[in-house]
Amino acid sequence: MAYPNFPANVTVGKAPKLLDMVRDKLRLKHYSLRTEQAYVDWIKRYILFHGKRHPRDMGAADIEAFLTHLAVKRNVAASTQNQAKSALLYLYREVLEVELPWLDNVTQANVPKRLPVVLSVSEVQSVLAGLSGTHALVAALLYGGGLRLMEAVRLRVKDVDIERREIVVREGKGFKDRVTMLPESVVSALKGHLVKVKMLHEEDVAAGFGEVYLPFALDKKYPNAGRDWGWQYVFPSRQLSVDPRSGKTRRHHMDEKGVQRAMKQAVFAAGIAKPATPHTLRHSFATHLLQSGYDIRTVQELLGHSDVSTTMIYTHVLNRGGKGVVSPLDQIGL
Repeated sequence: MAYPNFPANVTVGKAPKLLDMVRDKLRLKHYSLRTEQAYVDWIKRYILFHGKRHPRDMGAADIEAFLTHLAVKRNVAASTQNQAKSALLYLYREVLEVELPWLDNVTQANVPKRLPVVLSVSEVQSVLAGLSGTHALVAALLYGGGLRLMEAVRLRVKDVDIERREIVVREGKGFKDRVTMLPESVVSALKGHLVKVKMLHEEDVAAGFGEVYLPFALDKKYPNAGRDWGWQYVFPSRQLSVDPRSGKTRRHHMDEKGVQRAMKQAVFAAGIAKPATPHTLRHSFATHLLQSGYDIRTVQELLGHSDVSTTMIYTHVLNRGGKGVVSPLDQIGL
C-alpha cells in the first residue's frame, strides 16, 4: 500500500545509525534483500508515526497503536499488518535486545478465508500453450514440480539433477530445503536452455564478469566459487546489474515480474475468467496430485509445508460444488 506522506529519504534522529544496525543484523542472519528493504521501511514508518521518537523510548503500547492504526485507519490487508509486526518485533528483539510482552491489544486486520484458485487440467494445458520460451519453461516447473515462483527463478544449476529427475529447492519458505520432481516432459527443453545459459556464462567470464551472488557469505570462504558453473542461476537475467549490497557487477536471476505478465496474458488469451497467477499453478499441482490418488503426506512433502493442515486446504478444492453433493435438480433429470 502506498503511503504518500512518508518521504523515502527521511532522516530521523538516530535513525540512520539504527537502520544500519538493522541491516547488519538482517544480513548476518541471511535475510533476503527484499525482506531487508521491507523491514527497514516499516521501521521508518513506525518512527514517523510516533513523531520521530527513537524506538528505545517506545514499547509495546506504541507498537500496538501503530499496528492498530494500520488495520483501522489504513485498512491494510492482514498479511501487510503481519509483515509490519514482524519487522518491529525483529527490531526490538534482535537489534535493541528488548523483550516485549505479547501484543494482545492490537486490532487485527481481517484475514479472508478463501480457498485457493485452482485450474482444471484442460485450463492448465491452455495456459501453458499460451506461453513461450523461458516463461513457458518456468511455468512448467511451477505446475510440474509445485515450485513457488521465486523458488523457480532462484534455482541454481547444481540443484537441478537431470539424471535423477529431481530439483532441490534451497532455502524455501521458512529457510527449509526440500526435494521435488523434475518433470520428464521438460527435460529436453531444459537441457537446451542450459546450453544457452552456459554459453552466456562463458561470455561473461571472458568479459571479466561471470560472478554470481552466493548465500551465507560463501564468497569469502570460497572466493572463486561465484564463477563456477554449478552456482549460476538456471534462469539468469538478460542484463548485468550492480549488486546493491556489494557494489559488484553481476548477472542476477530473471525478473519474476516478466513471468507474472506473461501468465496474465496467457490466462486472458485462454478465455479463463479465474484470477489465475503463477502461484495458481502450484495450487493446481497439489490439487491434481490428490485427484490422481497420491496421499496427502506425499503432497505435503513435495510442497514443503511444515504442517499437514496447510496441505489439507486442497482437499476442500477437490470437492465438487456443494461439497460433492448431487443437486436435487440433477436427480429429477430436467
